[in-house]
Amino acid sequence: MHHETSPHAALTPDALADPPTSDGECPPPDASQREPFAEFLCGDLPRWALVRHRMDPAEVTDVGAAVSGALETVRAAVEPGSRVCLAVGSRGIDRIDEVVRSAVSWFRAAGAEVFAVPAMGSHGGATPEGQLEVLASYGMTPASIGCEIRSSMETVELGQVRPGVPVFVDRNALEGADLVVPINRVKPHTDFTGEVESGLMKMIAIGLGKQRGADTFHRQGFDTFHELIPEVAEFTVSKVNIPFGLALVENGHARLWRIEAVPRDRIWERERELLVEARERMARLPIGSIDVLVLDYIGKDISGLGMDSNVVGRYYKGPTGAGPSVQRIVVRDLTAETEGNAVGIGMADVVLRRAVEKMDTAKTYMNCITAKTPEGARVALTTDTDRQALSVAIACCLRVETHHTRIVRISDTKHLELLYVSEPALADVLATGRCEIVRPLEAIEFDRDGMFKASIE
Repeated sequence: MHHETSPHAALTPDALADPPTSDGECPPPDASQREPFAEFLCGDLPRWALVRHRMDPAEVTDVGAAVSGALETVRAAVEPGSRVCLAVGSRGIDRIDEVVRSAVSWFRAAGAEVFAVPAMGSHGGATPEGQLEVLASYGMTPASIGCEIRSSMETVELGQVRPGVPVFVDRNALEGADLVVPINRVKPHTDFTGEVESGLMKMIAIGLGKQRGADTFHRQGFDTFHELIPEVAEFTVSKVNIPFGLALVENGHARLWRIEAVPRDRIWERERELLVEARERMARLPIGSIDVLVLDYIGKDISGLGMDSNVVGRYYKGPTGAGPSVQRIVVRDLTAETEGNAVGIGMADVVLRRAVEKMDTAKTYMNCITAKTPEGARVALTTDTDRQALSVAIACCLRVETHHTRIVRISDTKHLELLYVSEPALADVLATGRCEIVRPLEAIEFDRDGMFKASIE
């Protein structure tokens, strides 16, 4: 991250002593010259400082060695000549292309034939081409991972796990392979809580079911997922040869921390343990109360909800009870990697028009329809500039004076090492003992187009 005008500096008494600086005069009274929401643009904004949030930096440094080491523990399950299908997903997992490429190399060295399938439910607009595009956006192409990718939405029904709950599996995986190996990150889910949430079992239960399986599953409602995911996964494993899965866990910097092969008979037990570890290491905002939270980006590569509900403390229905209390959320843009899928934008209170204009309605709606959460695509108050967005968000807060607003700005909910914190909230952040100021308090400034001058990179 860098600022366009100032070098990094330590906090000094002088940095706290200067009075707040106005970010601009009130708009002229002539209505023809007034920009939208001009009545909310008066008043002094608080200053903010750039803060570094210190987290455990331990990570996997040699992906190839870690993958090989993990797979060696289950070598007995792979016979020479076996046809192996790697099930890979759509999330923005750290170095996932390296993980899959290393796995392909290991299986080839073990004498197996290898191909991959997208195991991502309805993502990519629920089309074979769209799912290939999603994988490519994360660096996974046949050339980059070293094997064929067979993308199809065709499935086979394995039976019913409950009355009215059929279980589906990707036809290519079932009929084209002798064994299927899911590769997925274990992490807290954004829509429900349980002993097992996102991970190997979810990929087996939902991802491999493609759109039909995901749609059927979501029809039962998120309140059933904590029971259905293990139930459907175990049913699938009883019908499909899934001897083990490759589980990935990330640290608070969104970097790979653990790569582990989990045998079939231990998936339920081990994934519960890995979820506890993932929850302990995930990045969280170092503050309990925020008036306005500004997100530079949301996207499917950041979270299944575009923004992680575990970080923002909010879901479509309201506060989650975990994470900070946030009055208003501003979304500035979509990531390039999300390719127009703006699911989760419905959790924002104010959005910039550029984010709305990048929305691919087909991809976004398909995701929301399959998940039975149409509110995920709802568009909030829309503004043209950062200045307007911040001012409108503050105006929508309760019991807040503009110059006393507790503002936090982050790149996205996956990257929380650097953040801007306004002066009214700064003491609370520093009191955690996990944060340090890397740029002293300065005015929140906007360029001629009304966009933030400071950037988070």
